[in-house]
Amino acid sequence: MIGGLDPVIHAPKRLAAMAILANAPSVSFRFLREQLDLAESDLSKQMSTLESAGYVTSTKGGRGKGASTTYKMTTAGQQAYDAHCAALRTLIGR
Repeated sequence: MIGGLDPVIHAPKRLAAMAILANAPSVSFRFLREQLDLAESDLSKQMSTLESAGYVTSTKGGRGKGASTTYKMTTAGQQAYDAHCAALRTLIGR
């Protein structure tokens, strides 16, 4: 990592998703899609990357058209997000 920046989190779409998750116990796929204004396929890809890194977990409920996915930041995700934010503050001189 360059100066403490986490390349998984640093991508703008993933950073925005982590910022939302850092301020809520859990969020739905639909809420994230609406807040980030992303296509479903793009959001799914971004969240899969975060999940593969161990930064978020997902819970799927229901089947078919009524199915829903909810995301929650893990402890490792919170620690990585906090460290990334601290590195950003250092980088911009705050």
